[in-house]
Amino acid sequence: MSSFQIGDRVIAEYKTGVYFGEVVEMSNTMKAAVRILAVKEHPTQGDLHNPMDPSVAFFHQRRALSFQEIALMPISTIRPYAGAIPEYRESLERALLAQISKLSEMEAWARRSLQELTQLQKEYFPNSN
Repeated sequence: MSSFQIGDRVIAEYKTGVYFGEVVEMSNTMKAAVRILAVKEHPTQGDLHNPMDPSVAFFHQRRALSFQEIALMPISTIRPYAGAIPEYRESLERALLAQISKLSEMEAWARRSLQELTQLQKEYFPNSN
């Protein structure tokens, strides 16, 4: 049995995004309806079954849930939250910019790693083409 009550403030995961919200309905012991109040982490882009693969047949674009949107979420993805909830638009921008920054850093890391690996390849196999 869930310990959540209608009106409880929570942090909840939905698909690949994480949100601040409030419980508006307990549908059963496994799921709760949560009203979205702010975005903590923007959803991940791409195919979840093939992460980090840009050449999948359908590369999913995932939008964040909207302000006041209600989503049915598994209880296991919800936890209590007692802190301040940021304003939706500011939280969405912050989450989006954080995701962009993270991917930009990964891109820079990948480019540098490829440079180093290419250098190692030349050292390991100096007589190869």
